[in-house]
Amino acid sequence: MRKDIHPPYAPVVFRDKAAGFAFLTRSTATSAKTVEWQDGRTYPVIDVEISSASHPFYTGTARVLDTAGRVERFERRFGARR
Repeated sequence: MRKDIHPPYAPVVFRDKAAGFAFLTRSTATSAKTVEWQDGRTYPVIDVEISSASHPFYTGTARVLDTAGRVERFERRFGARR
């Protein structure tokens, strides 16, 4: 990698306030807001709207659409393919 062209890669806390979930990782993203983490150090914090703790797919609350019923309804309405 060439020097002086890449943004700094540092520890950052991503926080999902809706779910009360946060995790520490490394990223090139940064923020002016900071938070004290469990290890006693202060890190920049980025608030996100949705994470694996609040996304319906990961929490098991996702709804499955009835695609078969939609196809049957379409065929009743407009006739089956020939």
